[in-house]
Amino acid sequence: MSLETREVWLRGPLSDMPSLVQPVAHALMQAREEVNTLMHGFPQQLLWERPSGVASVGFHLQHLTGVLDRLFTYARNEALSTEQLTALASEGKPDQTTLSAQDLVNQFGEQVDQALAQLRSTDEKTLTEIRGVGRAQLPSTVIGLLTHAAEHTMRHVGQLSVTVRVITV
Repeated sequence: MSLETREVWLRGPLSDMPSLVQPVAHALMQAREEVNTLMHGFPQQLLWERPSGVASVGFHLQHLTGVLDRLFTYARNEALSTEQLTALASEGKPDQTTLSAQDLVNQFGEQVDQALAQLRSTDEKTLTEIRGVGRAQLPSTVIGLLTHAAEHTMRHVGQLSVTVRVITV
């Protein structure tokens, strides 16, 4: 098996990434690769289909981008902007976007790049610092937010995978 066909976490450490956030980086890189593969040649007319009432491919692509943006914002100890709140409110609403499936895939890839840049500059000494989440400022930590971002992303990639397969049969 060549290095490129292995899952990202089996390709070795990322030389420019702090050790303690490597698993987060690996998961996000894996998610991007899987989304690109899943969405290759995806029919645009199926983007907002909801088989059996489950979330659409379009929703998952918007949410993948949005959740990374929001969780990494909280990890920086920042509040969400008006633009982020507007994007959150429009997730899954096809009448509020003109973006194509490929545009949504590209946005996710760019968000992963931004997340990786933030991970590269993360001081490992800050990982246990408390961070507030949402309007209620529920307590988490930097590492908790970063780990949840990776876990939540992979959960939605799994759901995206099933939805794509069901509607393109």
